Amino acid sequence: MANVDVTRIAGNIGALNALNSLQGINNQLAVHQNRLATGKRLNEAADDPAGWVLATTFDVRKQGMKVALNSIGDAKNLMSTMEGGLRKVQDILVKMRNKALEAETDNMSSAEYEAVQTQLRAYRDEIDDVVDTTKWNGKNLLSPQTTSGSGATTSLTFLADADGTDTTFSFQALGNVNADQGFYATSGSDTSADGLGLDDTRLTVSDAATAETARQGIEDSLNIVKESLGQVGAYTARLTFKEEALTVNYTNVEGAYNRIMNANMAQEQVEASKFSILQQTSTAMLAQANAAPQFLLSLFR
Repeated sequence: MANVDVTRIAGNIGALNALNSLQGINNQLAVHQNRLATGKRLNEAADDPAGWVLATTFDVRKQGMKVALNSIGDAKNLMSTMEGGLRKVQDILVKMRNKALEAETDNMSSAEYEAVQTQLRAYRDEIDDVVDTTKWNGKNLLSPQTTSGSGATTSLTFLADADGTDTTFSFQALGNVNADQGFYATSGSDTSADGLGLDDTRLTVSDAATAETARQGIEDSLNIVKESLGQVGAYTARLTFKEEALTVNYTNVEGAYNRIMNANMAQEQVEASKFSILQQTSTAMLAQANAAPQFLLSLFR
């Protein structure tokens, strides 16, 4: 800061010093007022170039995590749809097993055996309807993929992280059913596949012995569905673990971004109050500095 020489009035150094201080205070006050208005510590890259780059990296990552969390939520809903379809198939198979078990006796007439057979085949047809209606966005989740490409895909891919590297969940080995068989009670849309194997021959009930054969076939199908339900549950649990871990990571990244980018409002208010007072005192000192050379007029009296 230049020394003040009050005997040289052509250049008022004291007023210039006070003006420079006032301008600096005004600039600082404007910075803190802007931070208070926006809530941001960094309002432009020039405020902290390195911090801006780092905060942008964190922001990109947390946005990716939000996308992954939404994708996992959709994937869990898809798995719930698949589980719901399998549970309905399981409920029907349990009813079929119990009905076949009731027929394992010799005290029924041929008409009663025929009624049991009719009911079993009707339940079998309902399984096909459940398989056909278990869909997600047009994808059949329980039916086989036909040679034309329609029906369910043999594998499903879900986005499960912000980097897009941990994404694949395969359903090719769901239960003991081959990828092209699905969960149709018989062969479904692919006549070369066995499905759950509940064709008319398996569900023929004419006496106690054939009723036992039907029950055993139904139990085999029931075991397939139970195993598949367990596999779907395991996949859902994995998705839940990923969701929990990703939520924790998202919170940590958001915290790091918040520390760099967002303003400490209490601190900014203190600084703004300080510079507001300094602005007033600097203005008063500038006024005094402008009036200081007037004392030299006494020399001319």
